[in-house]
Amino acid sequence: METTDPTATSLTSLDDMKGAFVSSLKRNAKQIREDRAVAIAEGTELLYKREVEDLQLQIRELKRERNSMIDLSPANSTSLVLASDFDSKQFISKDIEIGVKVRTLEIKLEIATARYNELFT
Repeated sequence: METTDPTATSLTSLDDMKGAFVSSLKRNAKQIREDRAVAIAEGTELLYKREVEDLQLQIRELKRERNSMIDLSPANSTSLVLASDFDSKQFISKDIEIGVKVRTLEIKLEIATARYNELFT
């Protein structure tokens, strides 16, 4: 096996040199731009897709929370919340608040999904 002495001082041409470092130096501008473009596109697509999935998850969780508010038997299946313990105003306020959050996220999801499809599919 031939080894190269790193302390040797003879000058050789770039064409005679080997290795990943030299190969990287010899890449042309088009190859460099393409490599950068691939890195940017892959990273952006992955993050965009994750954002869309996160929005979908947030919507599902809020809808579950909203539906669980209707469950008025919190202790067990035979007990019910007493009418005097139920705060209608608080229920209405929270229900509307969750509804607004869901609608806002649905709009955001619609925009994000359309833009993701336009950019990456």
